[in-house]
Amino acid sequence: MTTVTAEAIRTDRLLLLPVRVEHAEEMAEALADPALHTFIGGAPDTAQALRSRYRRWAAGSPDPAVSWCNWVIQLRAEACLVGTVQATIGDGAAELAWVVGTSWQGRGIATEAARGLVDWLAPQPVRRLLAHIHPDHWASAAVAAAVGLTPTDRWQDGERGWERVIC
Repeated sequence: MTTVTAEAIRTDRLLLLPVRVEHAEEMAEALADPALHTFIGGAPDTAQALRSRYRRWAAGSPDPAVSWCNWVIQLRAEACLVGTVQATIGDGAAELAWVVGTSWQGRGIATEAARGLVDWLAPQPVRRLLAHIHPDHWASAAVAAAVGLTPTDRWQDGERGWERVIC
């Protein structure tokens, strides 16, 4: 498996930037609303916890057959960070995830970021796109559907698997 490395992705309104430790402070503020954890559990991370996570992400997966690609979402017009998208790539599949801070939800940002990510993945060694979404998280399901994923009969930790096969 070829290692895949995140690089900047530009969309109409967004810039997806590979995550850096320096993003932790602003991201802790952007993702501070406990409501973001309604479907994923847990609580908002502190800037210190995000710095630790971002350091681990930057170090890369301990499995050489897996690539961790993580981006912060920058809303260019407001020059601020508003969320994250990620792709964990291995064995011909990319597991996708996205989150947008509550202050910026309802503006199509998650969908635009996910589309940008999926377009970026097209030339990568990926044959399947996957996501796991809580069955009551309609907004996330709408993002998955917008990028061509469809629900499957597979479940993991209470979340339904969504998939798109790329020819």
